[in-house]
Order: sequence, then structure tokens, then C-alpha cells
Amino acid sequence: MITIIDYGVGNLRSVHKAFRAVGAEAMISSSKEDILKADKVVLPGVGSFGDGMAGLQERELVEPVKAMIAQGKPFLGICVGMQLLFESSDELGQHKGLGVLPGTVTRFKDVNLKVPQTGWNQLQVQTDNPLCADIDPNSYAYFNHAYYCAASNEDDVIMATDYGGLYASAVGRDKLYAVQFHPEKSQAIGLQILRNFVERC
Repeated sequence: MITIIDYGVGNLRSVHKAFRAVGAEAMISSSKEDILKADKVVLPGVGSFGDGMAGLQERELVEPVKAMIAQGKPFLGICVGMQLLFESSDELGQHKGLGVLPGTVTRFKDVNLKVPQTGWNQLQVQTDNPLCADIDPNSYAYFNHAYYCAASNEDDVIMATDYGGLYASAVGRDKLYAVQFHPEKSQAIGLQILRNFVERC
């Protein structure tokens, strides 16, 4: 069973529907017990970094999430759910993240860019990783974000995207995976990535 974490800031129904479309058994829950007993966990998210951390803290889900990751169970962060895995963010002030991955979350700074980045952009696969299986190197995914993850460890970056410079659009370490784009809105490529998480990760 896959547990999709409800912490008040996720586009839960579309993510749940996308997992069902690839044949996965998934449930939406904010229960610590459901998270800890799950086979795999998904942390979706839209909105701001600070609201995301506040949602986890208010529901007392920070430690269960960290415990799942420490146990080595497959974990997928989506959009803000990816950003929260890092150490900190400067979105609307300074906020501490889960600190599972080294690096920070910061705003696109190129004044010539349209921010937020909203729409389709290319995924550049950086390494051999099960989440990237059967993904064409010229594939495009759907993004909607003003802040990006500046990963400190290049080995954590499994996909990169160019928007005023390359940044981490997907990361992976052991059984921990996360994507900045929205696979549930990325049509066939997004479903393939979710299928990879279900079947290969």
C-alpha cells in the first residue's frame, strides 16, 4: 500500500488518481500509523515551503516522515514535497526543512526569466536510476514553481532542467526520490515516472 500524505498543502486527488491510473493501490492519510506501516510513501505539495513545514509540524508528521526515510522504505516527494527534504528555504523568510538532503531552496534570480516557471520544460537525465527508467532523454514535464532546490551533493541529482541555468529537477538517494515537476500533470512521461516508483523503486 502507498500512503499519500495529507498535510494540508497537497493536490491530493490528482496525485491519487494518477497512481490509480498506473495500477497502484494508494490511500490518502494524515495518520502517523498509516505512514509508518505503508510500503511506500508519497509527499506531494503545492504552495509555500513555510506552509508545508507548518502543515507537517501541526499534524506531528515530521518524525514519522524522517523515520520512513531512515528505514529505507521507498519515498517520493513531489514539488514542495521535494523542497521540504532539503535543509532550508528563503521563501517568504528563512525556514528550516526536514534536512534529509544537503542543500537549500532559493528563488530563481535571473531577471529575464518569467517567475514562477509555469509550463513544460525538458528533463535531462543525469544518472542511471530506477525512477528514470524508460524516460527519453528529450522528455518534457510540467512545472509550476518560483523556487528551486540547490542540491549540495551532485550525486543526489538524477535529473536536471535548464531555466536560467541547470538546477535539480529530480533527486534520488537509496530509496529516497523526489521531483520538482508535477508527474500527475505531465501526461505519459509523468505516469511512467510514477509507474517506475511503483514497480522499480
